[in-house]
Amino acid sequence: MAPKPKDKAKPSPASPRQPPPAIEDLFTKLNSHIEGSADRNNEQSELKKAVRVADQVLAIAPGDEDALRCKVVALIKNDSYDEALSAIRSAKNLNFDFSFEEAYCLYKQNKLDEALELLKGQERNSETMLLEAQILFRLGRMAECIDVYQKLRKSELDSLEINLAASLILAGRSSEVQGMLDAQRIKPSSSYDLAFNTACSLIEVNKYAEAEQLLQQARRIGQESLLDANWAEEDIEIELAPIAVQLAYVQQLLGRSDEAIEAYTEMISPNLADDLSSLAVAVNNLVAQRGPKEVSDSLKKLELLKEQGGVDYRLARALDKLSPTQRETIYANRVLLLLHANKMDQARELVSALPAMFADCEIPTLLQASMLVREKKPAKAEEILDQFSIKFPHKSKIALLARAQIAAISNHHQIAADSLSRVPDIQHMPATVATLVALKERAGDIEGASLVLDSAVKFWSNAMTEDTTKLTIIMREAASFKVRHGQEAEAARLYEELIKTHGSSIEVLTGLVSTIARVDVEKAESYRKKLKPLPGLRGIDVASLEKTSGAKHVEGAPRQVAVEEGNKKEEKQKKKRKRKPRYPKGFDPANPGPPPDPERWLPKRERSSYRPKRKDKRAAQVRGSQGAVAREKNEPSASSSNAASAAAGTSSNATKSAASNVTKAAAGKGASHSNQSSKSKKKSRR
Repeated sequence: MAPKPKDKAKPSPASPRQPPPAIEDLFTKLNSHIEGSADRNNEQSELKKAVRVADQVLAIAPGDEDALRCKVVALIKNDSYDEALSAIRSAKNLNFDFSFEEAYCLYKQNKLDEALELLKGQERNSETMLLEAQILFRLGRMAECIDVYQKLRKSELDSLEINLAASLILAGRSSEVQGMLDAQRIKPSSSYDLAFNTACSLIEVNKYAEAEQLLQQARRIGQESLLDANWAEEDIEIELAPIAVQLAYVQQLLGRSDEAIEAYTEMISPNLADDLSSLAVAVNNLVAQRGPKEVSDSLKKLELLKEQGGVDYRLARALDKLSPTQRETIYANRVLLLLHANKMDQARELVSALPAMFADCEIPTLLQASMLVREKKPAKAEEILDQFSIKFPHKSKIALLARAQIAAISNHHQIAADSLSRVPDIQHMPATVATLVALKERAGDIEGASLVLDSAVKFWSNAMTEDTTKLTIIMREAASFKVRHGQEAEAARLYEELIKTHGSSIEVLTGLVSTIARVDVEKAESYRKKLKPLPGLRGIDVASLEKTSGAKHVEGAPRQVAVEEGNKKEEKQKKKRKRKPRYPKGFDPANPGPPPDPERWLPKRERSSYRPKRKDKRAAQVRGSQGAVAREKNEPSASSSNAASAAAGTSSNATKSAASNVTKAAAGKGASHSNQSSKSKKKSRR
């Protein structure tokens, strides 16, 4: 039978479309997700759900401002700043004001100038002012940041004193932190963040022991408060990592280097990757503490801070929250390590990129100069340091000092002196004056060196200070300089001024007398009378002393040095201690036995008992093998030449030279005959 045809499938009736959920229900779900994000363990998942629900609301009502604002805030809290910015910019045509949220996203992306520009048109409320202060803090404009925080003190914002304390520390006003807390009647131990910042202020004023105690207290407070908030142990460790790093730094400052290195090493772990700022500080401090030791390992540690996927060495974006000085220090330490490892290409590449990142900082310029000096290009190094000092005069001190040092090492004395002359706050210090005078002397600028001394004397003469030590030193050295270069009149004037203003010391009086004697003898005599006579010189006749040729040394007479102390007692010469003689083992000094041979150390040939061995007369006889040829009688031999030389030795003095020549000739012939005889022997054997 043929199979039955299958029944055709009947089309199922179309299922009716489900109506979209009501907006009220969506907002209820959105609110529950936002409230659920308060739980730290479920924060990220609840925020993602809130974004999805907000998108459902916007699909139904595209112009709903509340849904859009909830979406933007959820994205910001979930660190999705790019998506939040795209959502804000897509709603520009809806006339909603999201300037504050946009500025916050730009701030988190480290686009600080754009964020600050957006806040200028905003209403000056506590939120915008707080964000403005944080942006100024990140930009390093601490004076403006502190001014904004001072204005916010009237508003009741939580943790305002924590940020204000941090701003004061970075502004170099750490000594004001305790006064600010006392004025607001706040204890440093009220929170672990405030205790941490207060400890940092104590470090800046060199109170290391107090800072260590406060940091330990901050760690204890933090552990207790975070455990009460049901934080996991790993999260607590990450949250309190800055305190641990600062504790290790205090140990380093207190001289406990081994403890500090151990603490830094323990903190460098994968668990600390979530707090990259604390990891960066720990790595940098460990590298600085080690110095040039373990260079390769230190370079590997710094690789942990690198932006992943980049070809060049750039710090990760998460480290943008570090201050510019901190980031600059990390880069500088890497350059120094590369130089120690002799990796010049990598160091040169990083140094060339630093001026673009830190345009107004002196460290990149100093690193460039050091690279050029290492490449034996000191003139180029002096040039870039000079350009930086002209471009940034308020930061030119270190650059000018470095330029002066490089120029002095390279024997560019005039350039070194000019660089020092452009540093105003140390211009008239004695050390600077001495260096300038020495440099100008070597450069041959005697007049310029004299002007430096005159300017220093004038400055300290007009200085409103009771301490005249610096003026006395500089005037004395100026007088000595002028005497050395033939300016006796100027030197005498300086000496006289010293006597009038600072009293007549022996050194000044002797200098004045010896100087003015070259110009005015009578005046020198009048000043000489003020000198006290030397003891022991009253009975000496100067005229007769000048006629003598000086003291003569008598050989054999003991030399004694007279030292006048108190009652002119002569110091007795110290007697040398006699040591007992050391005898060889088994030697009895009472029975020494026969004396040793006095010639025992001489070679045998030089001893009187030496007798050379007699020559064997039988050596001349032929004792060869069969077939040997005997020497003929008339053949000259070596003995005949010896006889000739002996005869020449007994001749008179007048014929000595001739006899010696004959002897040499005879000896030459004898040698030739002996050679012939040897040849004849070889022929006979054949």
